[in-house]
Amino acid sequence: MDVKVFTEIIGADFYTGVPDSKLRPLCDYLMDRYGEDGIHHVIAANEGNCAALAAGYHLATGKIPVVYMQNSGEGNIVNPAASLLNREVYAIPVVFIIGWRGEPGVPDEPQHTCQGRITKKLLDVLDIQAFEVGRNTTEAEVRDTWKKMQEGIAKGKQAAFVIRKDGLSYKKSIQYTNNFSMVREIAIRQILDASGTDPVVCTTGKASRELFEERKRRGQGHRYDFLTVGSMGHSSSVALGIALQKPEATVWCIDGDGAMLMHMGALAVIGRYLPGNLVHVVINNSAHESVGGMPTAAGSMDITAAAKACGYSYVASASSYEELDAVLKEVKTQKKPFMIEVKCMLGAREDLGRPTTSALENKREFMEYLAGLA
Repeated sequence: MDVKVFTEIIGADFYTGVPDSKLRPLCDYLMDRYGEDGIHHVIAANEGNCAALAAGYHLATGKIPVVYMQNSGEGNIVNPAASLLNREVYAIPVVFIIGWRGEPGVPDEPQHTCQGRITKKLLDVLDIQAFEVGRNTTEAEVRDTWKKMQEGIAKGKQAAFVIRKDGLSYKKSIQYTNNFSMVREIAIRQILDASGTDPVVCTTGKASRELFEERKRRGQGHRYDFLTVGSMGHSSSVALGIALQKPEATVWCIDGDGAMLMHMGALAVIGRYLPGNLVHVVINNSAHESVGGMPTAAGSMDITAAAKACGYSYVASASSYEELDAVLKEVKTQKKPFMIEVKCMLGAREDLGRPTTSALENKREFMEYLAGLA
């Protein structure tokens, strides 16, 4: 279905969300029409953040806001949906547009399987009326469904459109760029040169895929790495949990700017406990690259200053391979909680593969390796 027709039917003039590949046509349309103007469109840090922004918009205008997200973000909206928006609390009407990853019967990555299976069940538990939009859904069906949803909307209920593969289309594909020059995959090679056989926890998305392929290229196997293939924003907390229990081992976290922003409170917890054996690397391309490239707020903030304020003992930013090499050499001589921002351009190899081992295999190998450390 053409996304312009879809949005015209809903008739909203405020959208906030976290980008998703299934919603690329919607994301491109919003960026094409509004950019990130703050009045009509806000790209938020996480989906709960979106729900609260939507509530604020409704309180200020009385109008119906739209929140867009991947279905993995449903977990982040449970609290505000149940205790803020719900008709038994403040009765704030919101329309959710949800990309359906892991739809039953449609091949997808393992981290989406359970989430895909329970996507509509969670909406049902939250008393959110849902309608699926697929490749063959007609304009008349959407109009009729939206008309029926109005009764609940008028009572302060929420509604959701669950978007299946190719459910929306847009004629233009927006290309996103930044002004950085480093290639992420090459930067990851430098990081592995420095980390050696230290354990590495890597964030979701293309960084984990590149890490997996680099280990394969080196013939090292994958026992040194834990790939946080789902659970966006939590890799640094996983790394902290390991670092606190393995104080003699240096633990590396390869994070992304969007993931770091999604659960930024983790920085304060790391800073509170000050594990001298944790090296937190944030690869910053100021974009949600794995789902299309829409910008993050990292492009307008000082990541290292935030880490410093949270208690990190040493922070550094690298925008060239030479700067990164110098910082990594410094890391090896210190026992401090480090934050390294690595500024990289957008883009990855067209033939970039995906992990060929299962999540359970990854976990077993990694735990066996950790068990052998002091």
